[in-house]
Amino acid sequence: MIRASLLLAATTLAPPALAQHSGHPSGASPAPATSCTPEHAAMGHCKMPEPAPKSAPPTCTPEHAAMGHCKLPEGHASLPSEPAAIVCTPEHAAMGHCKLPEPAAEPVPAAPAATTSCQPEHAAMGHCEPAAVDPHAGHDMGAAQQVEIPVRPAPAEALAGPADAADAVWGSDAMARGRSILRKEHGDMTVAKLLIDRAEQQFRKGRDGYVVDAQGWIGGDIDKLWLKTEVEGDWGRKVEEAEVQALWSHAIGPWFDLQAGLRGDFGEGPNRTHLALGVQGLLPYWVEVDGALFLSSKGEVTARAEAEYDLRITQKLIVQPRVEAGLSAQKVGELGLGSGLTDAALGVRLRYEISPLFAPYAGVDYERAFGATRDYRRAHGERGGGLNLVVGIRTWF
Repeated sequence: MIRASLLLAATTLAPPALAQHSGHPSGASPAPATSCTPEHAAMGHCKMPEPAPKSAPPTCTPEHAAMGHCKLPEGHASLPSEPAAIVCTPEHAAMGHCKLPEPAAEPVPAAPAATTSCQPEHAAMGHCEPAAVDPHAGHDMGAAQQVEIPVRPAPAEALAGPADAADAVWGSDAMARGRSILRKEHGDMTVAKLLIDRAEQQFRKGRDGYVVDAQGWIGGDIDKLWLKTEVEGDWGRKVEEAEVQALWSHAIGPWFDLQAGLRGDFGEGPNRTHLALGVQGLLPYWVEVDGALFLSSKGEVTARAEAEYDLRITQKLIVQPRVEAGLSAQKVGELGLGSGLTDAALGVRLRYEISPLFAPYAGVDYERAFGATRDYRRAHGERGGGLNLVVGIRTWF
């Protein structure tokens, strides 16, 4: 009975199961099918085909793999352990894909070592460098810095010797000659000069005249023998005025000399001898002045002053204004002099220095006598004054 029930139940349930697995091979694993879906594979009804292994792109090269553009397959023997700079080419570096290695710095040549045997010739060629010389080598500077040198006056023994100690070695005569030469070479030498300041022809109204004004000196910087002369007259007549002065000149400063001596007159009138005392030198702005006071052998006191200035237009062309005046302390009829201002002259000359030693000039000069002096001259048939055209030379030796 029981067997009949089980058989009946199996007979009843069998058709649906057979209908569900119809077509499946019994007792065998499901075969892979191209139509197997993941749902059936998950229920064990089929098996999905194995996916094909991925292969590296055929264009992937170690260089592109190093740059990260692709990936080489595992186990690739040629893949470097890390992207090295040695594979970077200039073209890839220009595209920014890599960076070229920095060029190696050039080695700096070492400076030549300083040696004591370095010669100056080798040092000049840069082959070596001479060793610095220590000026205090061998000195105990530490001890010197600690010692203070006292400042004291010179001991008396230092001045106790003879004034000219060299005489004891070389002899007094030899040293005297040496000192004389040394003194002369330092300014105590004899100098001399002859200056013809004016040697000119004067064109006047009436009779023409001439003037020679010269002076010379010889001596040292301090003391000199000074000679002066001036000659003036009209052509065709005796010398109207002539004088010679012999003076001792002593420097009283850098620019002035004190002069004293004698003056002798040798003109047309009575001769006189005068004591002369005066000064001669340079005022500021290079104005040359010469002034003197005269005491004649008859007791007359007269004076004379003159000044001139060289105004340089060029180095060779010079304009020289000049002024001269005479004074008398008393009226001297024998000499034709009134008291006070006796006469004066004002002129200007244009000089051209062909050389410093020789210079011709031309100019005008106006002279005039004053007071009783003017009357004396007219009484003797002379002019009381007037304008002169002058032509002359100035030279010196």
